[in-house]
Amino acid sequence: MKKVLQISGAPAPIGPYSQAILKKDTLFVSGQIPIDPITGKLVDTDISAATDQVMKNIVSLLNEAEMTTDDVVKCSIFLKNMNDFSAVNEIYSKYFRSHPPARETVQVAQLPLDVDVEISCIAIK
Repeated sequence: MKKVLQISGAPAPIGPYSQAILKKDTLFVSGQIPIDPITGKLVDTDISAATDQVMKNIVSLLNEAEMTTDDVVKCSIFLKNMNDFSAVNEIYSKYFRSHPPARETVQVAQLPLDVDVEISCIAIK
């Protein structure tokens, strides 16, 4: 049976989806955007701050499932501008210091709420 994760430490979904789904020992984290779950406001001062907020949201969901970034096996990064690739990598790498997960990074025309970055992941315990 699947378990729907809905926590206050990550932004509430802005559409018909769950923050994350836990099925046995696998966690599927929906795309996280840079919304501060405490204020409900977008963190959009710059791409580094936005990426850090996205990663904090992901870590909150991992923690709820009793997992860490070490359990993440796959990430998908969506960027509005591929010129932000280096800045995103700088923040992202702070969360995956050793043995980073598999991933792809793609540039897209637009993201929800017109944010600059969205990241989803899969973790296995």
